[in-house]
Amino acid sequence: MPAIIAAVKSIEDETKINKYKYLGWEHGAEIYFVDTQCSSAIGPLAAFYYYIRSKVDVFLGPVCPYVLAPVARYTSYWDIPHLTSSGQVSMFDDKNSTFRILTRMNGSFSRMGQFFNQILQRFNWKTVFFLYTDHNDRSKGHSLCYFSLASVFMSMGPKAVELKRSFDEEQEYAYEDYLQDASMKSRIIIMCAKKETVRKIMIAAYRLQMIQTGEYVFINVELTTGLDAAQRPWEREDDTPENNSIAKEAYTALIRVTPKMPQTSTINSFLESVQKIARDEFNINYGREEVSTYVTAFHEAVHVYALGLNDTLSEGHHVINGTMITRKIWNRTFTGIAGNVTIDSNGDRLVDYTLFDMNPITGDFEAVMIFDSLAQQFFEVEGKKIHWPNNREGPPPDTPPCGFEGELCLAEAELRSQLVLIITAIVLSFLLLFLFVVFILVYRHYRLEAELASMTWKIRCDDIVMPSSDMMYMAKIGSRMSLARTSLSSDTMPLMNGTKTICGQNSFPRNGIYRGVLVALKPIEKQRIELTRSLLIELKNMKNLQHNHLVTFIGACIDQPHATFLVTEYCPKGSLQDILENDEIKLDWMFRYSLMHDIIKGMAYLHSSEMHVHGNLKSTNCVVDSRFVLKITDFGLHSLRQQDYTPTNRSPMLPHNVDDTHYAYWRKKLWTAPELLRLWLKSSECNGNKQIQQLHSQFIHGTQKGDVYSFAIILHEIILRQGVFYLGEDDKKSPRDIIYQLANYDDENDNNNNNNGEHLRPLLEEHMADEAVLQMVRRCWHEDPNERPDFVTLQSIIRRINKENESSNILDNLLKRMEQYATNLESLVQERTADYLEEKRKAEDLLYQLLPKSVASQLISGESVRAEAYDSVTIYFSDIVGFTNISAQSTPMQVVNLLNDLYTCFDSILENFDVYKVETIGDAYMVVSGVPVRNGERHGREIARMSLALLHAVRSFKIRHRPGEQLMLRIGIHTGSCAAGVVGLKMPRYCLFGDTVNTASRMESTGQALKIHVSSNTKALLDKFVEFDLVLRGEIDVKGKGKMTTYWLQGMKKNNHLNESTSDVETCSELDCIRVLDTGDISSYSEIRSQNSQSGSHYELQQSKQPTLTQQDSSINIPSELTNPSKIE
Repeated sequence: MPAIIAAVKSIEDETKINKYKYLGWEHGAEIYFVDTQCSSAIGPLAAFYYYIRSKVDVFLGPVCPYVLAPVARYTSYWDIPHLTSSGQVSMFDDKNSTFRILTRMNGSFSRMGQFFNQILQRFNWKTVFFLYTDHNDRSKGHSLCYFSLASVFMSMGPKAVELKRSFDEEQEYAYEDYLQDASMKSRIIIMCAKKETVRKIMIAAYRLQMIQTGEYVFINVELTTGLDAAQRPWEREDDTPENNSIAKEAYTALIRVTPKMPQTSTINSFLESVQKIARDEFNINYGREEVSTYVTAFHEAVHVYALGLNDTLSEGHHVINGTMITRKIWNRTFTGIAGNVTIDSNGDRLVDYTLFDMNPITGDFEAVMIFDSLAQQFFEVEGKKIHWPNNREGPPPDTPPCGFEGELCLAEAELRSQLVLIITAIVLSFLLLFLFVVFILVYRHYRLEAELASMTWKIRCDDIVMPSSDMMYMAKIGSRMSLARTSLSSDTMPLMNGTKTICGQNSFPRNGIYRGVLVALKPIEKQRIELTRSLLIELKNMKNLQHNHLVTFIGACIDQPHATFLVTEYCPKGSLQDILENDEIKLDWMFRYSLMHDIIKGMAYLHSSEMHVHGNLKSTNCVVDSRFVLKITDFGLHSLRQQDYTPTNRSPMLPHNVDDTHYAYWRKKLWTAPELLRLWLKSSECNGNKQIQQLHSQFIHGTQKGDVYSFAIILHEIILRQGVFYLGEDDKKSPRDIIYQLANYDDENDNNNNNNGEHLRPLLEEHMADEAVLQMVRRCWHEDPNERPDFVTLQSIIRRINKENESSNILDNLLKRMEQYATNLESLVQERTADYLEEKRKAEDLLYQLLPKSVASQLISGESVRAEAYDSVTIYFSDIVGFTNISAQSTPMQVVNLLNDLYTCFDSILENFDVYKVETIGDAYMVVSGVPVRNGERHGREIARMSLALLHAVRSFKIRHRPGEQLMLRIGIHTGSCAAGVVGLKMPRYCLFGDTVNTASRMESTGQALKIHVSSNTKALLDKFVEFDLVLRGEIDVKGKGKMTTYWLQGMKKNNHLNESTSDVETCSELDCIRVLDTGDISSYSEIRSQNSQSGSHYELQQSKQPTLTQQDSSINIPSELTNPSKIE
């Protein structure tokens, strides 16, 4: 802290003299200090607090690396310059992202390895032993000594594991044991520990006679140094003179390595300033040894920040632009208090090191050599040299002349005899090896010839049987049982279609049964097959090729001229393209990674095999077997898969002769690499069949880098599931256009180009997949084939991406696949079941609306509905007087809306009575009670109460397009016997039959508007309830019945009139209707909103709890006895 204050005061003083020297310091600076106590909790909280509260401009520190790490991440995010005197560990070397704004004023330990490599080269040492302090066993992390030597360990390679020992300075150790272990491995011992611990080790070495022999050199790494570097670390005032003398003798074999701290007047002046500030402001007395490179680094950090800030402000940038200020600090050299300070392009100071050696006469350590990190070389201090132990002239070797166990000093005679034996053994070994190689070559040659002659791959056409439909079904459902017992046995022989072979079939099948196993058959489009030696070798290699992710090649049938085909393993689940294009199959990323990994493993094995290359890799050539393992097919045997070149089939090779309508032909080429497409298109320019065949053959065989490109296109299909080479919704390029643009090939007819120099690739955006997957895809379809990774590299990449789900156990991967598949099927079944139940409910609801519930339930349960006779029912008929005139003066839609509004109102009232609506014909409305559920003698009362409610409702009903006109409802009621049943199969209807129906209809037709006309039968029934007000009308002439005595139903005996007083019932118009409740209360239902849809009009009733009436609203008051006659009874 005093060093920072001294630096700030120095800058402020210079700013007062020249305000343009350090821009931004005109108003001084505020310093906030927090003791983090090396706590990874306190440090970040303090940084966050001052960032929010004080809007700090620069962070200095902290020193502890475990606290520095989170704070440096914060400052990188906040874009605030951050300088520290620590953080030399290698984890802070990443300045591209994590610690992009961190400047380390004491450099990086990574350069320590370079420094020690220079020491080892200078003194011709190759093997050294490391002895250092560490406290990782106490769960406090590694020490700075460990981190400082880590880069040296790495430079030593694997052998460094056996050449290092660590210890905890907080515990007591027998250092003699460590030194004895070190003496058996090297004569050069590099140490890193506190000065007291180093003294103990050197005294232990003296007692082991390691100093007196002069064969050992000890190098102590001191991570920091003070102004009193040339001190006597061997001397202890609290120790005996004898031990001090031993220590002095032991230190003659010690070389100290420290960061450079020159003794100059500037340093002394700085020391005085820091001591004064510490004493005056903090009441601390600083000694010379306490002013170390850590202290000077903070002082120089303030100065270099001021220089960077000045440059940034001079260019017009803002003080809060931390990135710009940091870039001005990096890659810069300036004058500090200890000399020139260089910050490299990575924001790390280049630290120079000083080698101190003890003067045996004075006992003081003196600087003898200085290592310049910028020049990467040593400079000797004038007049000084290293005093090697035991007065040696030069550095001792790192190993004894005869080795650590005398193994290098064999007797000369033994050496000669051993040499003769060795030479003899070598000659005999080479001779035996030569004979063995010759034997192996001869044996392999004869075995190869025997295998070629045996043609184990050859299959007779008669051995392949036509599969039955049952066999295909079993294969598709994933049965892996052997078909030998189920398909070829005598009791199942009929399933084989009479065991008919494929020979002589008119149409070539895609599947067959070979030796009881269902196989896939692929025809060979060759007119003539010549079994050359190269083809025989390739067929043998195909037969021997076995891998979990490659389709097994069983053989080939070449007996029949028109029945030539390849026989391979059958995979019933279809191709990868089929799975990706099936939206019903849900693929999570774990499943997609498994598919990618299967392809990579198969292709890696294929490229390392005798096949070397696939040449036609695409999603249609990746098939899935019954265990959902992806396998690659259609590889190898290119000479058989390739069609013969003749003038008649030239079009498959030459694109100019192919019609643009051949969509599928061009689409097959979308997986092909651009360099192969250019080769293929170039064949169209060649003159002569031989040239065309040669170019086309190169295209057919393909390359390994071309397979990697094809794999990238498959990866894109797996990621997007939008088909091959998806360019986006708006891009409608045809496959032919894509092929030409990919190849950057100028067609004289189409003049396609490659999108202004940019290479065309499928649509791939950042949000579509994990960044590692996207990066892998981009590398695989790179335009330069040499930039594409091989499948071995891709295998390691996909393992890192899918580390959590990767398993070496095939069964684990299989179970995961099957679990995903079963879960997907279960969800599909549940979804289909839910859809079925919903449709079933809708159908039943519709049926309940068309027929009585009891009748509909019988139909649903599959029972037959028989017609039934009823002794006594009451039937209601009504129509609208003058409806013909209204219809003539209205449009058809207005008539429909009128009837719909009216009957919606009526239907809502009917729900409160024990009645059944039979039908509506035009303006006629028919209702019955006592059918189909008998209700004793209550049917007359239910119809009467319902009729009164409907009459009251119609009086307040308003016609939408003729609001001033009153609807004239005419009602007729009659009681008697009838028969009822369901009539018809199409649009079945529940109908009533009998004279009672005709009489009820006559009651309606002979009635009057806004009145209820009742027959004498109904009147007699209603009299039993003594609650209805009936008035004699007299005798009338009824057609078909003669004279009949009829009555008018006027209301209830108590409150038996409908007054015009105000009530709480809203007017029942086209959009408002009265609903009579069984409780006797009347609630108005408003807002019957018509919502037109494709299925018709839908009405929603919303209860209005507090209706508001206007002066124009006519209100009606329906007596409670009408809806609850029990009050009278």
